[in-house]
Amino acid sequence: MAFFVCFFFLFLLVSSSTACDRCVHQTKVAYFSQDSALSSGACGYGSLALGFNSGHLAGGVASLYKDGAGCGACFQIRCKNTSHCTKKGTIVTLTDLNRNNQIDFVISSRAFMAMAQKGMGQDILKLGIVDVEYKRVPCQYKNQNLAVRVEESSQKPNYLAVKFLYQGGQTEIVGVDVAQVGSSNWGFMSHNYGAVWDTSRVPSGALQFRFVITAGYDGKYIWAQHVLPADWKSGVIYDSGVQFTDIAQEGCSPCDYETWK
Repeated sequence: MAFFVCFFFLFLLVSSSTACDRCVHQTKVAYFSQDSALSSGACGYGSLALGFNSGHLAGGVASLYKDGAGCGACFQIRCKNTSHCTKKGTIVTLTDLNRNNQIDFVISSRAFMAMAQKGMGQDILKLGIVDVEYKRVPCQYKNQNLAVRVEESSQKPNYLAVKFLYQGGQTEIVGVDVAQVGSSNWGFMSHNYGAVWDTSRVPSGALQFRFVITAGYDGKYIWAQHVLPADWKSGVIYDSGVQFTDIAQEGCSPCDYETWK
C-alpha cells in the first residue's frame, strides 16, 4: 500500500510540474535586513537554516515552495544590472514561503550582496529591489549526508516527527516510509509541513527510512538502512548514511544548460 501511495503522489507531482525549474526565469528580488526572518520560516528549519549555504537563504513563492516539497532547493540568481552585478550571481537555499506574488524571491541580505561585483555590496543594498534571472541548480553538500533531525514534538513510542536537512541534488522528497531495521514491514509517514514528516505508527527498535524522490523524468527509491538508533532522542540530528545526487527532469524546452560564471 505504501508503495502505491508514494508513487501515486510522485505521478501527480511530476505530471503537474509546469514551472520548469531548471529553465531561466525573470523576476525581481528584494531582501530581508535580518537573515533570521528566513530561518524562522515555513520550512521549519529554525536556526539551523543560518548554517545552510553560508547563510544565502531565500523565501520563494508558492510555485517554488510547492507546499513544502521545495524546501531545501537551490537556485542560482543573478541580477541584470551589469554595472553592479556579476554574471555568476549567487546560489540560495529555499527556507521559507514568500507570500508576495509580485516577486518570486525575498533573499537574505548576505545573498543579495553576493550578487554584486567586488566592493559594490553596499551599493546594491541601497537599490533595495533589483531585476534578476534565476534557475534551479543541484544542491551540493561536500562530505555531508542527508541528515534527519528528530523534532521536539516526538513522543516515543506513540509519535515521531522528523525534518530532513542538507538534501543534495535537484530533487524533491515526495514520499517517506519507515520500518524497524531488518524488517520489511514498512509504514508510510505523512508530510506535516515544510521539511517535516511524521507518523503515529512508530516501529520499535532502530529505524530505517525509504525515500521516494523525483529523479529523471520519473522517480526512484533511496534506502537509508540505519538511521535512528533504538534509543533515539528528540532534538538530536542523525546521519542518514545516504545523499541525493539525482536531477529531476521536466518536459519543457528550451532551457539554459550553460554554467553561469
